[in-house]
Amino acid sequence: MTRRWLWPLLIATVLIAAVLGIAVGTTTIPPARIAAALTGHGDPIDRAILLDLRLPRVLLGFLVGAMLGVGGAALQGYLRNPLAEPSVLGASNGAALGAVIALYFGLAQRHDAMLPLLGIAGALAALGMLFLLAGRSESPLTLILAGIAVSTLAGAGISLALNLSPNPFAAMEIATWLLGSLEDRSIRHVALALPCVAIGLLLLTGQSRALDALTLGEDGAAALGIDLRRVRWRLLLGVAIGVGGAVAVSGAIGFVGLIVPHLIRPLTDRRPSAVLWPSALAGGALLLLADLAVRLIPTSSELKLGVVTAFLGVPVFLVHLMRERRLW
Repeated sequence: MTRRWLWPLLIATVLIAAVLGIAVGTTTIPPARIAAALTGHGDPIDRAILLDLRLPRVLLGFLVGAMLGVGGAALQGYLRNPLAEPSVLGASNGAALGAVIALYFGLAQRHDAMLPLLGIAGALAALGMLFLLAGRSESPLTLILAGIAVSTLAGAGISLALNLSPNPFAAMEIATWLLGSLEDRSIRHVALALPCVAIGLLLLTGQSRALDALTLGEDGAAALGIDLRRVRWRLLLGVAIGVGGAVAVSGAIGFVGLIVPHLIRPLTDRRPSAVLWPSALAGGALLLLADLAVRLIPTSSELKLGVVTAFLGVPVFLVHLMRERRLW
């Protein structure tokens, strides 16, 4: 019964979160004025708020959340590790380092595309180093250990950029970006993130059969005709392009890729393939609701999205761990 209602429930949650994201904020716009603005009539200020500020923010929040959710679900299925997410393999920190380099040297101001391009380049560089460290090993444990080393090295590079910032304003810009936010994002940012997220989603969800086969182990998957090396390349490229592009535009946002698959998995038959697309919807909904909380919580300055997802994520994850005291 739960599985039958999973998709309608997720779709309804995404729609409700999107509508609230468009309608609610520091300036509340009644439904009649929203309808008038969306049909090309009404107050020009209402149209500017809805179409130039809130709608791009909602679209970008859904794209980033969907990518992080699928990335976490795919990596947990591939590595057969409930703690796996893009940051475990160094992809998130590599993308963050690439984006920090763009900010540090002022490349992001020269052209809009430099931020996502360097974010993807950083994620690809991190995964290239991951391959060098892991060698020919197909062991998930080897990949995780190599990923931790790569992630630590990328984190050290980010700290070095902060330490050597030429002025306090550059350091503040980098630090603010690292906290993650959808504030002041426009349709231009959506256009930059959309191709990256679309490619990442297609590469990751296209490996659903291989992820199901890997539940039997590497030998069992190989016996079923799965090319493990090709699967690994496609998965890691999907994570690098999708997460790299998403993180570069939104900033570093944690916990979504870790928590969302855990929330979805008990509502399915627990096959990795059954978790992928629901995790996309759940990840998008979670990030939209977190961004709504960012706008509604009364503070002197807007909270950063990465901070809110961390506060939301840790209790949910701990409750889930206490409830599921058994092998994953």
